[in-house]
Amino acid sequence: MARRVANTVLDSRDARRKLKPRGRPYYRAVERGLHIGYRRAGRGVTGTWSARLYLGGGKYEEHQLGVADDSPGSGMDYWQAIEAARTRVAKRVTTVGPFKVKDAVTDYLEFLEHNRKTARDVRYRMNVHVLPGLGNVDLAELTADRLRRWHAGLVKQAPRLRTKPGAQQKHRAFSHDDETTRRRRVSANRCLQQLKAALNYAFADGKVSSDLAWRKVKIFRGADAARARYLSVAECKRLLNACEPKFRNLVRAALETGARYGELGQLAVADYNRDVGTVAIRASKTAKPRHVVLTADGVSFFEQLVAGRSGSELMLPKSDGSRWLKSHQIRPMLAACKRASIDPPMGFHGLRHCWASHAVMAGLPLLVVARNLGHADTRMCEKHYSHLAPSYVADAIRKHAPRFGKVSSSVRALP
Repeated sequence: MARRVANTVLDSRDARRKLKPRGRPYYRAVERGLHIGYRRAGRGVTGTWSARLYLGGGKYEEHQLGVADDSPGSGMDYWQAIEAARTRVAKRVTTVGPFKVKDAVTDYLEFLEHNRKTARDVRYRMNVHVLPGLGNVDLAELTADRLRRWHAGLVKQAPRLRTKPGAQQKHRAFSHDDETTRRRRVSANRCLQQLKAALNYAFADGKVSSDLAWRKVKIFRGADAARARYLSVAECKRLLNACEPKFRNLVRAALETGARYGELGQLAVADYNRDVGTVAIRASKTAKPRHVVLTADGVSFFEQLVAGRSGSELMLPKSDGSRWLKSHQIRPMLAACKRASIDPPMGFHGLRHCWASHAVMAGLPLLVVARNLGHADTRMCEKHYSHLAPSYVADAIRKHAPRFGKVSSSVRALP
């Protein structure tokens, strides 16, 4: 049974009498993508009900439903109008024909190709984790129970390893300890969120009459633990010394800017502005350009990097002059961590966390850190770095909490 959506503006005659007559309807949301509308042309004139269905791209499809019950004993009341709107939408979806999960995924990927930078990652996850089990299911027949079973089943699957095209898929052996389960839940949550985004896109486009099935399915709570690991300044220096020359430039640029690997690989020499000491990140993950402010050390590094070079050259090329592409950084990073005795090894993306962690510990406001990293607001920074920031709570505890003296031990720290 569809849920009832109360609305104090439209659900009673007395409330509707207070609305000023106007040419366009007063619309209120019934469910995602569907609105119910009420319009009255003048005082004392009986109003009419209409429905509006969102088609995507800022476009709507409107349907006239009938006369309102502004006078007792005539017309449709608010609840009848809602049912009529839902019935009209259901009929529209039926005339379109069966629409399967794979059709929704195809439409959503096409949207991402033209409007976002995440299509490649979403396509991989859909092809591997969604389409084999759910691709041929009609959206109208998709149930919350089926989605929950699929979501829980992802946690039990072994992590996939890089495999040559055409070869049998390899998997990493894994145990069912708490940390491994947490990581598998993080991956399952990401798959669920991407699938729900595709299904919501189909619902907004009028391909299915209700989104209730997947709205009931929730992600695993507590899976996204904050990333607390970062390298000390001494470890960062060891890592730099252990890198090959061209890769060392890439690592140093990451430590000086906090930029993502993909952003650094696309930098041109002209993106460094020596007048103000910034690097322009034009091809970002969020498609929003930003200017990263550098420290004095960062300015010195980039000055050396661009000296005598033309503005159109790649800022950070590989040793053969080509661009750093997807996954090219993995092996050099593992080798450098091994030579620098960094165990467990740090992934390249961890260098971004190193910059942010040290900036926050030095007292840089989270808003400034978020802006340099390219975040829309401070939520991600608060999640991952707020515990590192100097705070009143930490200062108060260290000043006033009880002390029990030093613990005697024969262990001595190495210099």
